Amino acid sequence: MGIYNRYVLPRLINRTMQNTRAAAERTRFVPCASGKVLEVGIGSGLNIPFYSPDLDTLVGLDPSVALWKLGRQRMAAAPFPIAYIGGSGEHIPLEDKMFDTVVTTWTLCTIPNPVTALKEMRRVLKPDGRLIFVEHGLAPDRRVQVWQNRLNPLWHRLAGGCNLQRRIDTLIADAGFRICQIEMGYLQGPKPFSFLYKGLARPIDTTAGQYPTGHRSTQEQVPSLSSRR
Repeated sequence: MGIYNRYVLPRLINRTMQNTRAAAERTRFVPCASGKVLEVGIGSGLNIPFYSPDLDTLVGLDPSVALWKLGRQRMAAAPFPIAYIGGSGEHIPLEDKMFDTVVTTWTLCTIPNPVTALKEMRRVLKPDGRLIFVEHGLAPDRRVQVWQNRLNPLWHRLAGGCNLQRRIDTLIADAGFRICQIEMGYLQGPKPFSFLYKGLARPIDTTAGQYPTGHRSTQEQVPSLSSRR
């Protein structure tokens, strides 16, 4: 690991992801988490101030110890217990069906094998648990996609493995989740970097043969994203 990835990049991520547009999305979605929560890609803990103080516990998984250290003050100020696990989402070293909620924000773009990571998230979720996601990815507009594909090789190197052109809803469905609610649209800013997928998904019981690729629920009634479970 070079000097840039070890010392410069964590500080850049911590600083740039504190912008007001990202904070607005955190304000809307992170408080929906409840019970025992796993956050995959916790980084420097930027979501921590947005969680409900009534959480039972928060477990944060992230491969960057440097980012975790940058968030020590946020961890210390949290009104609920927090545990950190160093590692990647493709290998979550925890038991099956442990968590009520899994949260992932601006994370699936960077994980080398996102479907494997999402399957691991489904494994550790309780059968009635839910996945809350806020992720950037492939835009629907052809002209924007062209720029995303052009920029991605350089961006991938500069931004710690981040990818601009992942179809987040397809990845989630392919990993065995039912997408219950989803919003898609551009944040303010350059379009190749700002198309968001935001929503709620629930694990499908694949043992019962319910594993349709790209499946979305149109019948299941779920709480509003602004409500708490």
